[in-house]
Amino acid sequence: MIVCVGLATRDTIYRVPALPDPDGRVVATERTVAGGGPAATAAVAIARLGVPVRFVGVVDGDLPGVEVVRMPGRMVESAILVEPDGARAIVTEQPEPFACPPELLADADWVHVDHVGYDAVAACDNLSLSVDGGNAIPALDLSKVDLYAPNADDGLRAKLTVITRGAEGCVAYDGDETVEVPGERVDGFVSTLGAGDVFHGALLAAFARGLELRDALTAANRCAALSCRALDGRSAIPAWDEL
Repeated sequence: MIVCVGLATRDTIYRVPALPDPDGRVVATERTVAGGGPAATAAVAIARLGVPVRFVGVVDGDLPGVEVVRMPGRMVESAILVEPDGARAIVTEQPEPFACPPELLADADWVHVDHVGYDAVAACDNLSLSVDGGNAIPALDLSKVDLYAPNADDGLRAKLTVITRGAEGCVAYDGDETVEVPGERVDGFVSTLGAGDVFHGALLAAFARGLELRDALTAANRCAALSCRALDGRSAIPAWDEL
């Protein structure tokens, strides 16, 4: 069981020819409303890849294939503009904090958190902890982190650090070993929205399925690339057989 704790969002996503100038106006060529949030999207990816997963957070509705434990509060809503080359602008809200009851983590092989979930599990000990470092976590203590995954090299290292580099793939630092895996091209590219979150979920799912580090990184790269076939971050996530 993998438990993902943190942010879920409801995203209204517009595909636009270009981001508007100040006081400007653009006409969208496509619009969709979909779920987002780093921890929630990672959970959906894990479920899609056939691994048992639980999500703990403030969320409305269900996540496909995921056991959902809802925390009290109002779900975050976001508006996102996406250009044809994948560049985007996001307007979002401050998420409501919550505390994750320790008993929800007792059966977890991994606990995966984002910037919201890290504080939510702060009082829980003896976790195999994976941290999405895509958003700043001021109180982050990497001595208690087993897997740290930022989207740029900030110089910080955990037991295993995996740095995602978009189309360039990823690099992992495992003790004295460095493993680089190139990115993968995908036909039908639409948007990179949520691809990093999908990568994090897929990496944990690959570990849960028994893959060694290089093979797990390759699988996560491929899963993230295939997720870019849709405007939102979830609807194109592949199943394990397709992967």
